[in-house]
Amino acid sequence: MIKTICVFCGSSTGTNSIYKERAKQLAEFFIRQQIQMVYGGANVGLMGILADTMLEHHGKVIGVMPQNLVDREVAHSGLTGMHIVADMQERKALMANLSDAFITLPGAYGTFDELFEMLTWNQLHILTKPVGLLNINGFFNPLIAMVDHAVEEQFLRPEHRRILLVDENEEHLLQKMNDYQPVTAEKWIERLKMGKI
Repeated sequence: MIKTICVFCGSSTGTNSIYKERAKQLAEFFIRQQIQMVYGGANVGLMGILADTMLEHHGKVIGVMPQNLVDREVAHSGLTGMHIVADMQERKALMANLSDAFITLPGAYGTFDELFEMLTWNQLHILTKPVGLLNINGFFNPLIAMVDHAVEEQFLRPEHRRILLVDENEEHLLQKMNDYQPVTAEKWIERLKMGKI
């Protein structure tokens, strides 16, 4: 049962108010499900909205932030807990260790980096934790199309495409994540060695 979810999302709020509304909705859903949140630790953008909403309802929120971002005064000062780390790689590793699963909301380079690192770690069996994409307002449609194109062109195996769980509804997404069965790494690696798809 998933009890702690790491959320990757933007340090901006975007141009459409639906992104802010759905970030708040996700936080309220976590509260109802008694889910603890791990995130990047910022007080701005969708990150700040998620944290503030959780804290307003007495939820538990753990931040993980590199020292250089703390020095820029973007760290949230009211979290349940805050881990200050040396760099971005240490940040992602600790967020992964602290969490049972991952959900990605709209964002930019940093958000995409975190999403794809967790997908890659699952593909390589470095970890076996569900990775979910909350596709608010169709934001991730182009990204999903690119991933599907990689399957069509045989750069991405179909079973690895299934690592990425997608839904527009947070309740349905959590159910998919709870039902997730990890891909067995050894079989596909051996097939790859033999030159098989």
